[in-house]
Amino acid sequence: MFDAEITTLSEAVLAMCREARLRIGTIESCTGGLVAGALTAIPGSSDVVNGGLVTYSNAAKAALANVAAELIDAHGAVSEPVARAMAEGGRARLSADLAVAITGVAGPGGGTARKPVGLVHFACASATGTAHREMRFGNLSRDDIRRLSVVVALEMLRNAAA
Repeated sequence: MFDAEITTLSEAVLAMCREARLRIGTIESCTGGLVAGALTAIPGSSDVVNGGLVTYSNAAKAALANVAAELIDAHGAVSEPVARAMAEGGRARLSADLAVAITGVAGPGGGTARKPVGLVHFACASATGTAHREMRFGNLSRDDIRRLSVVVALEMLRNAAA
């Protein structure tokens, strides 16, 4: 179901987290659960993956990942503060050691001059803090933006587990 790059990254993340005894959670908006899907496609992943939240709507971000509605109102759902809050809230909600969050504009519509199609914010929360990464993939297809977002999220988890 997933290509070789995503499968290899998923296997590496799981192996590193297994060795470090870390549990993972995913909090996904524009990827719709693809990161959790990539990780759980690997047999034996249940000893590492605690769970995943698909927080596609702003209401779901607030209810499931404890993102303050005021934060979304102030910065928009596709923003660094919201990605960080998603990762931190989701990490607590899922009782995970590491939690990766993704929020972006996958297109083909929905982009603006300030937040164009291809803009994706990532955050990875751990006990030592929350890392953020912003990517501007450009006006690619929805599938390409989502695939590249899965790769970046898995890379962030791998780096956090190292």
